[in-house]
Amino acid sequence: MAVNNISGPQRINKIIRYKPPSTEANPTLEDPTPDYMNLLGMIFSMCGLMLKLKWCAWIAVYCSFISFANSRSSEDTKQMMSSFMLSISAVVMSYLQNPQPMSPPW
Repeated sequence: MAVNNISGPQRINKIIRYKPPSTEANPTLEDPTPDYMNLLGMIFSMCGLMLKLKWCAWIAVYCSFISFANSRSSEDTKQMMSSFMLSISAVVMSYLQNPQPMSPPW
């Protein structure tokens, strides 16, 4: 049986702190999904508000959730929150104007 070393088996000189790769050096590492979902959310929100389509408003909420979930903490939160509030207002306004349950779009 081996004797336990008090300091442990770590090699302190071999430890290197992780640094995430920079997106300036390699722009392919940046994920465009939050931006696309933010844009889709705004488009569906406007369709839900203007055309009074409830399913467009619900898709806008879904896109806003995906955009918020996939965003980085360093991104602009004002634009994301305004998109989210626009989609919520599209759902609220479409149900205030016509409180019946949503009919299937087909």
